[in-house]
Amino acid sequence: MNKVSVVINTLNEEKNLPRAVASVKDLADEIVVVDMESTDKTAEVAKKLDAKVFSHKKTGYVEPARNFGIGKAANSWILILDADEEIPGKLVERVKQIVKNPKADYYRIPRKNIIFGRFMKHSRWWPDYNIRLFKKGSVSWNEVIHAVPMTAGVGEDIEDREDFAIIHHNYDSIEQYLERMNRYTSQHAILMAKEGYRFNWKDLVAKPSNEFLSRYFFGEGYKDGIHGLILSLLQAFSELTLYLKLWQKEKFADTSPDLREVISVMRDEEKDLHYWQNDSQYKQSGKLTDRIRRKLRI
Repeated sequence: MNKVSVVINTLNEEKNLPRAVASVKDLADEIVVVDMESTDKTAEVAKKLDAKVFSHKKTGYVEPARNFGIGKAANSWILILDADEEIPGKLVERVKQIVKNPKADYYRIPRKNIIFGRFMKHSRWWPDYNIRLFKKGSVSWNEVIHAVPMTAGVGEDIEDREDFAIIHHNYDSIEQYLERMNRYTSQHAILMAKEGYRFNWKDLVAKPSNEFLSRYFFGEGYKDGIHGLILSLLQAFSELTLYLKLWQKEKFADTSPDLREVISVMRDEEKDLHYWQNDSQYKQSGKLTDRIRRKLRI
């Protein structure tokens, strides 16, 4: 009744998979690995680790294979884990307590993102809650990239403590970030085009700007030092790339914005920049002058 199936989706994860599996050896009654046409030895490694291994076509994103893996799981509780993640000992014990005496049907678990060698405590990377533990049948994923899962029943959050967080070994290099960004933005552009998005040149300015401001100032990315600055810029570049690909889908339509229109849009973004700059300074200094400058956006 209280047995747990750990479901892991893989694509060329022969190096990461042993670490992920080792982290759940004292928790999992079954490990289900769904491999998406890896070209390395991932499937072979998974079998050596005594996982049940299934194959799924490569789709460019994980959601269809994740649903497939849940369907192959035999136990009443499911824990979703990515191959580049691991479960710390305290979280293992917490999950055991939950499945022994559950008070909800699904649980959101915080994630500790390690990016370029640093735990990102700000920049909207923490606590990064994800639904990962649930009774079978209570959670499924829409089969589109980065979809919010569909749920049934009662949900609950596991405390946002570092020792209760999934450790996510996220981006190890700039090259890895750019490779994933290229893949994710291509899939996202396809989805937005299908949903009827029409290219607007103003989004090339507003969307990246808003992303940077929300990461670096609102999300207090400045507290993450150079990592926070660089990741905020990379996330903004990802937004720019997405909207450039949407422009590309419309055959590089020549909308020819007027210079005055471009300046007007950029001035609006400049006002937002001034607001968030002064908001951050006010939080640190408490000075009335910073509060006034925030209100006036100057």
